[in-house]
Amino acid sequence: MITKKDLEHIAWLSRLELSEQDREKYTPRLNSVLDYFGELDTVDTESVEPTYHVLALSNVFRDDEINSPAKSLSQEEALSSAPKKQDGFFKAPRMM
Repeated sequence: MITKKDLEHIAWLSRLELSEQDREKYTPRLNSVLDYFGELDTVDTESVEPTYHVLALSNVFRDDEINSPAKSLSQEEALSSAPKKQDGFFKAPRMM
C-alpha cells in the first residue's frame, strides 16, 4: 500500500512537484495498479514458457566482405563539408 509519504518520495526521486490535490488523486490510483499486480501474482504460470519477446526474432547477419562492392568515402571527401577539421580529423568543441 502506497502512502502519501511514499508518493512524495517517488515524486522527489522523479523530480516532480505534486500539489496536495495531486497527492490525493494519485495515491489511490497507484494503489489500484499495485493491487492489479497482486492479482497477476495469483495466476498459475507453471506450464507457461517464458516470453522474452512477443515476436520470433532472429539476428540477421551479413557476410563480412573484404572487397565490398560499396565504395567508401576517402578521408578528403568525408572532411570536405566539415565546418571544422584539424590534422585530418573532424574537430568538435570540448565537452569539459
